[in-house]
Amino acid sequence: MSQKTDRNADQGDGGGVPQAMLRVFRDSMRRASGGKGAKVAAGQDVGSPSSPPSPDPNVVGFGDSLMRRGASIRRSLKLGSKKDKGLRPEALVSKGPGVDKMEEEEEQEEEEAYEEMEESYTLPEIPHTPLSVMQINKLIEMEVLEEAHLNLLALRREFQQEQERCSEDSPMELAKKEKDLNLLYGELRNKVNAIVRDSNSLPSRNKGLLVAVARIIQEEERRAEEPGGLAGSWMEAWREAVDDGVRAKVAGVQLERTEQNASWLAVHLGLLGKAVTEDLQQVRAELRRSYPPSFQVFGAYVGSYGRVVGQHVGKLEQRATELKDLHALLDWIINRYQSERIMGSPSLQPDMRDHTAQLKLEDDFLPRLRDKFCCAVKEDLKASFVRIITMEDEDFWKDGKPPEKEDDLLSHPMPMDIWTKVEGIVSNCRLIDDQLQQRVISSCLQELKDFPKRLEAEFRRRCDALRPARLWTEYQITYVNCFAALQQHMGRYRDACPQEVDAFGAEATGLTARLLQALEEQFKEEVEPYLRRMMTRKWLTNDDDFQRLHRRAELLSQHCALMRPPHAQEFASRLHLHVSREYVGQLMKSNYSCKNRKHEKAASKIRSQWERVSEHFQCMKSTHEWLYDAGDDLSDVVAQKNAADIKDHLQPLVEHYPDFRLWEYVGASPHGLKPCRNPPPS
Repeated sequence: MSQKTDRNADQGDGGGVPQAMLRVFRDSMRRASGGKGAKVAAGQDVGSPSSPPSPDPNVVGFGDSLMRRGASIRRSLKLGSKKDKGLRPEALVSKGPGVDKMEEEEEQEEEEAYEEMEESYTLPEIPHTPLSVMQINKLIEMEVLEEAHLNLLALRREFQQEQERCSEDSPMELAKKEKDLNLLYGELRNKVNAIVRDSNSLPSRNKGLLVAVARIIQEEERRAEEPGGLAGSWMEAWREAVDDGVRAKVAGVQLERTEQNASWLAVHLGLLGKAVTEDLQQVRAELRRSYPPSFQVFGAYVGSYGRVVGQHVGKLEQRATELKDLHALLDWIINRYQSERIMGSPSLQPDMRDHTAQLKLEDDFLPRLRDKFCCAVKEDLKASFVRIITMEDEDFWKDGKPPEKEDDLLSHPMPMDIWTKVEGIVSNCRLIDDQLQQRVISSCLQELKDFPKRLEAEFRRRCDALRPARLWTEYQITYVNCFAALQQHMGRYRDACPQEVDAFGAEATGLTARLLQALEEQFKEEVEPYLRRMMTRKWLTNDDDFQRLHRRAELLSQHCALMRPPHAQEFASRLHLHVSREYVGQLMKSNYSCKNRKHEKAASKIRSQWERVSEHFQCMKSTHEWLYDAGDDLSDVVAQKNAADIKDHLQPLVEHYPDFRLWEYVGASPHGLKPCRNPPPS
């Protein structure tokens, strides 16, 4: 008890450090560190910087003793460096003559020790009598950590000795000392964590302190099983403090709002990568030298960035909704983070070889991000298709603007616009990875599948009453050409997504067939009156109906010339068959006689008209070449005078024109043809 009473008497009121001594100590610390930016604990009396009070010689003597002991401790622990002397307590001691050279040699030795931080160390002598709780706490606040820790160990030793002497029912004094230990250790750990947390942001300030921090952690880990210590691993707390520092560094990277900058995410990721690289460069070049090798400081920071940045990109994913932002995020995660720009930077090699550079992400994060990206691709394409249809209305349908021509064919920029859009998305994804590329191709084709029907619906709604009719026809042909070209473009993705290509192809083919069918029906409707009046008495003396038929066939030829193959040839072939069938069919539908050599005139007219119509279909490259001879054969039949001769000339007609095999012709009159109601099988 007498020993404890004497110590309390030395400590002043309340067992704390004398105020005058603390004031002088703080003022000396501020002067040694330049007076600017020095840390001041809450509740301290800063005093006047211009005229500091004269120190009490007794107090100064106590401070000199404390500082000399601290210097001895640091030398034994190999603490501090030349760069940190502004923060070292030895700076408070007045220099005498002839000391400069000795200090320079000592600083050089400390610098060498700093450069080669050893794993082992020699713990300085633990004080026989610890300072008071208040004094130890002040040392922690002022970051005189080595002195504070040695006194904590002394206090802990006292606690252990008293605990061994006491019975199971611990007295109040032992409980109080245990509480004091917990509080002081808690403050020390908080201070250690704060220093570690800020070490990569304030390297010049914390460089020397980290050496003391590392030795404290080592010593506490060694004494973990002894009573009186703090619960929990000090190394684990150190790793958490590293994470906190990395988290603060990541949080400090500029992150603008979407409304401030449309490229907010790309800018942020670029700055984030730069911050990660620069911080790890600093850890590799400087920070790790303040720790023993067992701390594996560089690997700890690499792993911490993997965890913290992985969590950070998870938050960014929640904010990213636009296609460009999701693409930037995917590309950064999959490619850029491990590239030479960040973790693969030459400045970090070869230390990175022993550490993984991957981000620590949730198991379902990348699949979820890919799904989100593919959905955004669909939404983006859908919006593009809406704009295309709107532009069609504004640029063509509304004002009746004629379509453009390219290489004498009706053309439209639509297929190339869609192809460029899709291929741009696919190409960008190809740079990320093959898995994403295939999924994006599938998504694009799925969305494109619905486009033909959407365009057709709007076109029908706006253009059913379009005038003149020529424009309607040209628009139909233009879209036939468009979707033929678009199918050809999308066919390049068949190897990646054959089912999706076929599904889109079926929709495009269906639309093309409907467009061509509408053109066929229009043509048939227009020529039906002219064909109906063929082979009549009026027809024999009047060419008006045929001239109209001829002009319409000529116009059809002009339209087919604007259509891309193979649709032009298929379209012309179907109409060639229709005209031929209807023309010949007029001879089958009624009975009439040709007298006074009118049959010869009729035969000549049939031959002439058939040749003129056939010329147009030849120009259109109709595939029904066998129809060209039917006119001559039919003319030969009509030119005959009696039924026997007619029968002799029917065989070539039936051979050249297969549809005639369903008919049996009889001579109702010298120049009459009549269909058989029950035709024989062909």
